[in-house]
Amino acid sequence: MADVLLTLVVPDSVAEQVEDFLLSRPDLVRGFTVTRADGHGSLVPLLEVAELVAGHAPRHLIRTLGEAETMRAVLAALRGAMPGVHVYYWLTPVLEAGRL
Repeated sequence: MADVLLTLVVPDSVAEQVEDFLLSRPDLVRGFTVTRADGHGSLVPLLEVAELVAGHAPRHLIRTLGEAETMRAVLAALRGAMPGVHVYYWLTPVLEAGRL
């Protein structure tokens, strides 16, 4: 089965909870990388005064690699454990992965 890259775009307010959830599921997630990002656009709610002034909202990008079925299981488990957290995601095919 081919690997995919699961990318989660997570509001700062729940990023630590999502990270803790992923760490609690070594059966599904072998590891992940977190990067800070700024969310822009009509789909990004600006809730704080600072966000309104800056025109963007702080986010975390969380990326993990695995089989497509496993990454879909991660999404289902996250949905069940943390309903309504407003996490945006996408799955991307991976052509090659490895260590140098």
